[in-house]
Amino acid sequence: MQILTTIALIIIGILLFEFIIFAHEFGHFITAKKSGVQVNEFALGMGPKLISFQKGETRYSLRLFPIGGFCAMEGEDANSDNPRAFTNAKVWKRMIIIVAGAFMNFVVGFLLMFIVVVQQPVFESTIVSGFIPDSFSANCGLQAGDKIVDVNGYGILNSRDLQFAIQTLPCEDVDPASLEVYKQDCAIEARNTFVYLRDHAKELYGAELTDDELQTLYNILSENNKAINAAASREEAYDAMKASIDKMYEYKNLSATKKPEYPTITVRDERQRFQGDVTVERDGARQKLENVQFYSYYASEEAKEQKKASVMIDFYVEPIEKTFGSVISQTVTQTISMGKTVWQSLIMLVQGRFSINDLSGPVGMTKAVSMVAQEGLKVNFLSAVNNIIFIMALITVNLGVVNLLPFPALDGGRFVFLVVEAIIRRPLPRKFEYIVNGVGLALLLIFIAIISVKDIWQLITGTFPTI
Repeated sequence: MQILTTIALIIIGILLFEFIIFAHEFGHFITAKKSGVQVNEFALGMGPKLISFQKGETRYSLRLFPIGGFCAMEGEDANSDNPRAFTNAKVWKRMIIIVAGAFMNFVVGFLLMFIVVVQQPVFESTIVSGFIPDSFSANCGLQAGDKIVDVNGYGILNSRDLQFAIQTLPCEDVDPASLEVYKQDCAIEARNTFVYLRDHAKELYGAELTDDELQTLYNILSENNKAINAAASREEAYDAMKASIDKMYEYKNLSATKKPEYPTITVRDERQRFQGDVTVERDGARQKLENVQFYSYYASEEAKEQKKASVMIDFYVEPIEKTFGSVISQTVTQTISMGKTVWQSLIMLVQGRFSINDLSGPVGMTKAVSMVAQEGLKVNFLSAVNNIIFIMALITVNLGVVNLLPFPALDGGRFVFLVVEAIIRRPLPRKFEYIVNGVGLALLLIFIAIISVKDIWQLITGTFPTI
């Protein structure tokens, strides 16, 4: 049964990938046809032909390897005297034909995202509703009721933007003696007390705590830690921590048999925090909060030794009720957010904040699809399918954005040539354009080969990033 499930997921993945390619090439195809440009062949897949037939002037082909496709237009990459050649069409028509492929990528991304979004029972907003007990952002100015609209210059449309913005914040050294860090340490120690009481419940209470009792104890921690966040001095923060610990010990009258212990808060030599400026809407006005810190931690001892901290969102957000309007709104904004994520990631790559190890080629994407499918199978088959649909939505939007980059051989590079032609009112020398696009294509293939070798090496050595 497991083998059949895996085969079914592989087939679904291949069909979705080919659908993405089909939609991109169909964008070129239909606009070329409508513009009067002759299309010689429309092919899905690469390599030897499996099925091929001629209809009118165009040959339609299904090829062996499901790794691409093409729309071959007369005169696209070679000189042609045919009056219906691509190069003989009006420049504005050629512009539409060139960008139509990427446009269809975004349309497919929207459709796939709609499939994912419409199944969700509720959506997340960007309005803060509360904080985890040991939240860092709570003592750096962020308040319940704040609507987050910008993080470090990155506009926030939805919760997906918010997650990306916080995950990509810089991790910086902060003043270890600051009041904010001291309050964070107090909150963490109060949380540690909760963990101690939970893990030693049988010894302390005579029986394990039920889920309801654990929730009650957690609520006590959360409610009393608010005073730590509001403290105006170290003394107030420490007294608030002690009060929080006392309240937890008073639960089920534990303080009658065991006295609470209060930890000592010490100042360390250095502290690292993910932090950035956060703009919020509060009481009808926008307010910029500077140097807001978010919960920063080391995921392992190895990460601690290497000083590679991780970050998590340390607050809760208000839900958005599911309606027809909110489904469409979430589909639109989340599709846009995917495009923003791709674009921002490219900027960060140029800035050196991402490295070549953070990139993936065809091999890496295949592995990523496999990983999200396996993760979904832990829940059920539908969850695995939805995970594949989501990552395919990301891939198609990614292809749309990358294709529009002004790089030779990409649609964006070809569009630049057309813009220049429109400005100077004459085409650039075709030989020059062919050479530039040929060099660009060679560079792209070399780059893809390098990334693919990197992906294969990571798979062999077991260093491929996990979910």
